[in-house]
Amino acid sequence: MVARSRRIARLRSIVFPVLRLYIVARALAWYQTVPGAFAIAERGVGGVCIIDRMRIDWKKYDLQGNFDELISSPGYARAAARGLVKYLRSLSDEQLSRRQRAAELAIAEMGITFTVYSEGENIDRAWPLDIIPRVFAASEWQRIAAGLEQRVTALNHFIDDIYNDQKIVKDKVFPAEVLAGSKDYLPVLAGAKPRYGVWAHICGSDLVRDKDGTIYVLEDNLRVPSGVSYMVENRSVTKRVWPELFRKHEIAPVDDYPAQLFDMLASLSPRPLDYPEIVVLTPGIYNSAYFEHSYLAQRMGTELVEGSDLEVGKDDCVYMRTIHGPQRVDVIYRRINDAFLDPKAFREDSALGVPGLVRAWRKGNVALANAPGAGVADDKVVYTYVPAMIKYYLDEDPLLPNVPSYLCMDPQQREYVLANLDQLVVKPANESGGYGMLVGPHASETERKKFAGLIRKSPRNYMAQPTLSLSITPTFCDGKVEGRHVDLRPFILQGERTYVTSGGLTRVALQKGSLIVNSSQGGGSKDTWIVEGQ
Repeated sequence: MVARSRRIARLRSIVFPVLRLYIVARALAWYQTVPGAFAIAERGVGGVCIIDRMRIDWKKYDLQGNFDELISSPGYARAAARGLVKYLRSLSDEQLSRRQRAAELAIAEMGITFTVYSEGENIDRAWPLDIIPRVFAASEWQRIAAGLEQRVTALNHFIDDIYNDQKIVKDKVFPAEVLAGSKDYLPVLAGAKPRYGVWAHICGSDLVRDKDGTIYVLEDNLRVPSGVSYMVENRSVTKRVWPELFRKHEIAPVDDYPAQLFDMLASLSPRPLDYPEIVVLTPGIYNSAYFEHSYLAQRMGTELVEGSDLEVGKDDCVYMRTIHGPQRVDVIYRRINDAFLDPKAFREDSALGVPGLVRAWRKGNVALANAPGAGVADDKVVYTYVPAMIKYYLDEDPLLPNVPSYLCMDPQQREYVLANLDQLVVKPANESGGYGMLVGPHASETERKKFAGLIRKSPRNYMAQPTLSLSITPTFCDGKVEGRHVDLRPFILQGERTYVTSGGLTRVALQKGSLIVNSSQGGGSKDTWIVEGQ
């Protein structure tokens, strides 16, 4: 792939959003030609249905003994969700079905997909979006955003410390044996000093709410976190499915994320330029997140490149091959795992990376986001020490608590885990996407025995948490509205400044009673609304 000129990239950044809006508008306009579709005569907040079919009866809505994001008790909505709940009550099941199909049509027209690896094959599937949003009050979100900023700040202090003085280890706040057992600690990076002391520039922390309403941090994703493009596209589609609701409510925007990402990346540039050369480095079209790579490059007006498009010159600067000759690159938003980033520094057989890239980065000639080595904090065992990091580096109490956790490397905690596998969720230290974990209450005896053996064989590699009663939210499934479990992945950017998205990617378990929200395993997603003035 040969990189194009910046002028074309800037033009593309303008044309792409306009084209996307046109496609969605065309899809929805076509769908409105179907007899009865969107047949609503608005009156006040609620509206009056022309088609009077089965409607939602919120008094009969089953809370399932969980905290519900929209409904406080049968027949009563939470303050921030009252307008949405009232409006949904005005619609028939048929009208909800039509809007759900319209959303699915728009997603297909826009080509919003994700890739599932199955039996050696790459399967592209349409992105699953449920049309009923999840709602937060702005006042609650302010507290959550403050907790996320505090957390990512402490994590960046930790990473910088680990690759330099290791004071937290010397002071016995963080165990040396945990660091020694980390697969993502890269000794070759010792002494590195990225700009602002920031290693994890893009963080996606997963949040869950327990049945008592407490928001917990479930895990932190600091290597190459994905999903933000779907957050933005969910809003784009939802805004067109529910235009009347966006006219009547102050909903915090999320479509400024690409601009915020560009500004953060630009602040990392080693050269004082008004328009530094920024590229998005992708493994290629067969990567499961390729849609997101291309989407973000287009929205930022930057080049999407593969490793073969870049080279490190004799001056230890990075250059992009263009039709006009080599062009220096200032910032690389890399979506390639550390191991494949530079065959001279890590895996010699990597064909995805750029030889000499780490050397150029260490000399300060190019910025990498996220920095290599940031994955040392993207470890579910390291996760258990984040509250201690916040206290150690910031002298503050955590604003967002961790889920209570058990470390299998501790003999006493390990015995507790082994004795209670039927009640716990067991996670490997370095897996993602919901793979390699055991959900004890839903596992067979054979599966629990298998995990007991894995824990005994490699206790450092496993931790366990209690099975939380994850919050639910109304979801349109099989032609009716029922509660489904959800989590949330907000995104935090940190460079010269810190930016927290107004909401995030809400993932929903589409199967009744299921706790599996990952799209690769049958989960779906929702738009997340932060309602101002609440």
